[in-house]
Amino acid sequence: MKAPLVLLALLLSALSMPTAVAASPSLPVNTTKPAESHNYQGTTKFQQGDPRGAILEFDRAISIDPKYAEAYINRAVAKLGLGDKQGAISDYSRAIEIDPQDALNYYNRGVAKFDAGDKQGALSDFNRAIAIKPDDAESYCNRGAVKLSLGNKKGGIADLNAGAKLFRQQGQMSDYQKTIELIRQAKK
Repeated sequence: MKAPLVLLALLLSALSMPTAVAASPSLPVNTTKPAESHNYQGTTKFQQGDPRGAILEFDRAISIDPKYAEAYINRAVAKLGLGDKQGAISDYSRAIEIDPQDALNYYNRGVAKFDAGDKQGALSDFNRAIAIKPDDAESYCNRGAVKLSLGNKKGGIADLNAGAKLFRQQGQMSDYQKTIELIRQAKK
């Protein structure tokens, strides 16, 4: 599940935050796969406002199946919610080791890196996300905002324009309008 878009408000007052994968009503809590069951329980706890309890469930899922990328991703989101930026980055990195072709993992790690003050690391992760999924408007917009924060106005605006174009093509008019407004502000 893609993190919801909250564009980096001009000059990065609100970077889009990753979210835990939504609990699936079709997955019973007592599934025959224990790791999935703990992941489901962790997601439910997170959605109920218990990030510490969620982390314990994600830890259990990971101890059962150390290659269960979704549990690392969800644990990273819970860690971010508790302010553990480095822990979140570590979990996203582990998910990337398990599935290096999942653009969302690079996108989410880029968000966490930016939040931790690692702008160059965030830029690198957004570059990788775009290389894997070149039609991802949010990655272009966030990369553009990072470039703006690094003083690369021309590159930042170019990425915001690319993101706006993709939003328009994909029928996401609200996000398109937000991005156009960011472009206007960035040009000032």
